[in-house]
Amino acid sequence: METYTAMRHFADSWGLLAMILFFLAVVLFTLRPGGGKQAKDAANIPLKED
Repeated sequence: METYTAMRHFADSWGLLAMILFFLAVVLFTLRPGGGKQAKDAANIPLKED
């Protein structure tokens, strides 16, 4: 089997699954309870005076 064909087959099957799982993990991490305070703190970092 050629390298390109093997990589294409992997990307079509397991690569897509890995990207979907990563996307879902990021969404769940962002929307978890208690994440709002951390997001607001991070959003205000540029406005803080040192």
